[in-house]
Amino acid sequence: MVYPFATRVQSITSSAVRDLLRIIQSRDVISFAGGLPDEGLFPVQELELAYQKVFLSGGKSLQYGPTEGDSELRLLISERLKEKGIAASHENILVTTGSQQAIDLVAKVFLSPGDTVLVEDPAYLAALQAFNIYEANIIAVQSDADGMIPEDLEEKIVTHRPKFIYVIPTFSNPQGKVWSKKRREALLNLAVKHNVLIVEDDPYSDLRFTDEAPIPLAAIDTLGKHVLYTSTFSKTVAPGVRIGWLTGPTEVIRMSALAKQSSDLHTSTIDQRAMCYFLQDFPMQQHLYRLREQYKQRLDVMQAYLKKSDPNLFQWVEPKGGMFLWVSINREIDTADLLKVAVEEGVAFVPGAPFFASQPQTNTLRLNYTHASPEVIEMGMCRLMAALDKVLASRVHD
Repeated sequence: MVYPFATRVQSITSSAVRDLLRIIQSRDVISFAGGLPDEGLFPVQELELAYQKVFLSGGKSLQYGPTEGDSELRLLISERLKEKGIAASHENILVTTGSQQAIDLVAKVFLSPGDTVLVEDPAYLAALQAFNIYEANIIAVQSDADGMIPEDLEEKIVTHRPKFIYVIPTFSNPQGKVWSKKRREALLNLAVKHNVLIVEDDPYSDLRFTDEAPIPLAAIDTLGKHVLYTSTFSKTVAPGVRIGWLTGPTEVIRMSALAKQSSDLHTSTIDQRAMCYFLQDFPMQQHLYRLREQYKQRLDVMQAYLKKSDPNLFQWVEPKGGMFLWVSINREIDTADLLKVAVEEGVAFVPGAPFFASQPQTNTLRLNYTHASPEVIEMGMCRLMAALDKVLASRVHD
């Protein structure tokens, strides 16, 4: 029997990536693979108190709720968005089961087989999977360290008439880069000129390592007509709570709510109420400062191993925030093959090829630096270098 859904998913996911779930469950393998925050930094006690308040409040939080989400939580999210310069009323916010559901809902609303989506190259793998499931035509736009190149973007808008442009302009996954203000404005200007929707995925902006906070596209879109904005508490509070949100043009939010209603009726009322209590009681800004300090320290440890090696061997752009370090190896090497040797050495990462919508660069890899402690990162990088040495040595002998 043929399962079209499975076929479409497999077409964009390499066997190496599919094997990662099995790999990282091995206790003797250090994983730089998943986009995982450190559970040691989760505010466990504060979340426990929040959930206690939910159950002490009676049975209402165990009942069905509105598809759009808990009204109080939406108001709290609206206040947080205002701090980022995004003017979104709580009536125009849809609470989702993580931001991944928001991406899927947008794809469900807009995409029919053959419709075009424009993306960066490389792009977030799970978004590519979501668009692929709806049989979209995924077109990569040429990009550099500052973001999409406007000339190529406009050419592809005119040629392909995309349903939307999907971007992570702040601490992108997988590259960890930050779009310049000029490129953000250029993207929005082209979206307005050609009446194209932008989907701005922003899970990482609170994890910045500098004092300067990049301006979201949704904040530049003062009329609120051209940017759909999605974010989540998964990276800053805890991914297991599964609370994300979507905001943007009113009609799109309404259609997304209808699509969500057909999927799961609503996001867990218990989790939404707990997040309300948590946000009201918890010093979130202090928590974010701690995350930034810890994650920057871990990034520095990881980069130190790359810097002290052969200076001509690696190439990367130092992240200013987020969770990922994107590395190119300046040799003719397939990192899917390197992964096999690395696992034997006791370390895992994600090969870069599956992140590309166009011609994959097989000499790339993505490293997550937020999950492991600095000591474990040191051990893991040592193992990774040993694996790379083995692969390079075998090529010399061949």
